[in-house]
Amino acid sequence: MPDDKRLIAVKRISKLMDEQFSIGGFKFGLDPILNLVPVAGDLGGYLVSIALIFTMMQHGASGKLLLKMLGNATLDALLGAIPVLGWIFDFVFKANTYNVKLLSEYYAEGKHTGTGRGIILMMLVLFLIILIAVVWLSLWFLKTVTGYIDYHWLGYKGGT
Repeated sequence: MPDDKRLIAVKRISKLMDEQFSIGGFKFGLDPILNLVPVAGDLGGYLVSIALIFTMMQHGASGKLLLKMLGNATLDALLGAIPVLGWIFDFVFKANTYNVKLLSEYYAEGKHTGTGRGIILMMLVLFLIILIAVVWLSLWFLKTVTGYIDYHWLGYKGGT
């Protein structure tokens, strides 16, 4: 990885967010501590991750690499926002550290090159599947609830 000052800063901030402290050999950073503060902590950690990704973009990281990094940061933010389970997840999953590892592989080994169109297509397909599932489940739930209300509260038994 090039030794540009901004990339060195990316490594330092990543360490601060994910691995700065150690208790009994277990490393953690500010990210899981910040995420104990609902919404503001989650948003703050996510914004730091996005700023790091933006810096990497300025240094010519490929579209594919940037999408992978954004996916890691978003996964960390979304799952980290879940009370209790998300807090545990934040102590284990270190998105910024993983993103620096991906960046090192990109520069040292030429991995993660390309536009990322395949990743975008996969995300769109996954989004469509989730959208269809949510619409179907919403309609099923609505039908079930209205049927329950008709039968139990309004006394409608169907038929004639």
